[in-house]
Amino acid sequence: MTQNPAPDDQPTATSPNTTVSAPKLYGKKLFWAVFALAMGGFGIGATEFTIMGLVQEGALDLGVSLPAMGVLISAYALGVVVGAPILTAMLAKAPRKNAVMWLMLAFTVFNALSFFAPTYELVVVSRFLAGLPHGAYFGLAALLAASYVAPTKRGSAIAWVMMGLSVANVVGVPLITWLGQTIGWRWMFASVAIVGAFTLVLITIFVPPVAAPKDASVRTELTALKNGQVWMAIATGVVGFGGFFAMYSYISPIATDVAGIPLQTVPVILALYGVGMVIGNGVGGKLSDVSVIKTIVWCCIVMIVLQLAFGFTAHIPWLVFVWVPLLGIAGSALVPSLQALLMDSAPKAQALAASLNHSSLNTANALGALLGAAVLDAGFGLRAPMFLGAALAVLGLILALITGIRQRKIDAASANA
Repeated sequence: MTQNPAPDDQPTATSPNTTVSAPKLYGKKLFWAVFALAMGGFGIGATEFTIMGLVQEGALDLGVSLPAMGVLISAYALGVVVGAPILTAMLAKAPRKNAVMWLMLAFTVFNALSFFAPTYELVVVSRFLAGLPHGAYFGLAALLAASYVAPTKRGSAIAWVMMGLSVANVVGVPLITWLGQTIGWRWMFASVAIVGAFTLVLITIFVPPVAAPKDASVRTELTALKNGQVWMAIATGVVGFGGFFAMYSYISPIATDVAGIPLQTVPVILALYGVGMVIGNGVGGKLSDVSVIKTIVWCCIVMIVLQLAFGFTAHIPWLVFVWVPLLGIAGSALVPSLQALLMDSAPKAQALAASLNHSSLNTANALGALLGAAVLDAGFGLRAPMFLGAALAVLGLILALITGIRQRKIDAASANA
């Protein structure tokens, strides 16, 4: 983050079930409040993605196979899926600053446990626990940031919080991957725990307290789960983005064993993915302002083409440095549109809807890692995850088209009401 989110003199943002009494912030106060919340996203992004660049080191240390290391990725993702709706609903009535602090404290403690866990089984458990606060933190932090600004700046405030995740992939993931390769892969957990502790200090100092909405309740938030369009959006994200994670979960052995790239160069590849992710977030946000559904459809089409191209040319070293950032752009461009679709589908339960976006993406993470492990165990080779990813993206495209048809019918019915 290198500049201040622009202040505005308009009234504080409001929306159904998210109306809160929050101080308007300007200039440096707004910057530091959003920076503090984004730092939590930085830590979350670091722990989620760094493990994918250290699967070989972790497998050697724990005495397990590469597919078994994929279970660590899936365990974290499963924690996100389980924790996002449950913790968001449980914290519905809690003051929002207190809620994000409790979530970040849990995230910090459980990552520290991963550092000290002596066996593979305990590392799996601690990874699951560390994933529990992920989705709820992002959902509540985004709404908290939005409450400090006017309606015209609401999207920008949320984007700044999400940018912590993107920056983690440019800076944090390569740096912590290098650290893990140099002094031990478990130090990724310690590094993330330090970031979490630093985030708690920043939130304590710079984030003003904000009460929960007066009409907030567990029952109100859970109404989002009754909406069929919400589930269609989740399914589209799970299947479409799962194709990306089928490849990315095993990017380190693909780069070294198929393309012949030195292991020490893997952090550079991860950094390029992070750059693609930052670009994709911006591009996806702009495109979703034009058409949410069309953006999702085109992202799926582009991912199909890129995965197939990567699969057929994975043995060419320099092309790895092309396909990975392009896939990062296509995958990340999908995220803002999915977020917008979920928020629009559940206007009275936006906190839960916001967290469900991360549930869907991490279900995709788990699905991709597990299916990638399955094709590797079946002996299809390290190119197989890319072709599997293309097939999943095709299914995501079909779901996106169905979702678009449903949305048009819903919009037409609302217009005629």
